Amino acid sequence: MDQPKPENIDQYIARFPVETQKLLQKVRETIQQAAPEAKEVISYGMPAFKQHTVLVYFAGYAKHIGFYPTSSGIENFKDEFANYKWSKGAVQFPLDKPLPLELITRITKFKAEKDLEKVKKKKAM
Repeated sequence: MDQPKPENIDQYIARFPVETQKLLQKVRETIQQAAPEAKEVISYGMPAFKQHTVLVYFAGYAKHIGFYPTSSGIENFKDEFANYKWSKGAVQFPLDKPLPLELITRITKFKAEKDLEKVKKKKAM
């Protein structure tokens, strides 16, 4: 039986085993600190942080945490993903390895800056 869609990030995280919950909470806090202006939302059924647009998404799985900084976030940091499985819009952080919180911070800050630049450009037009 499928669970109802989570309405907020607390509900989303509560669905996972305790150890995974701790990791998801760390990712959440890291993103909050990196982009304090961003609001928490659920988008595509996943936790996400949004300023003017969604900056990053993250999600829990049986063996990894998925981090989705979209293509620009991946493209600009792909050289740092050698130890992870990644694609053009996502990177997987295994549950049995330390989370790269510093990398998550830098990617989130990069996405937040790009988001603000886009808004400034639109206002200048």
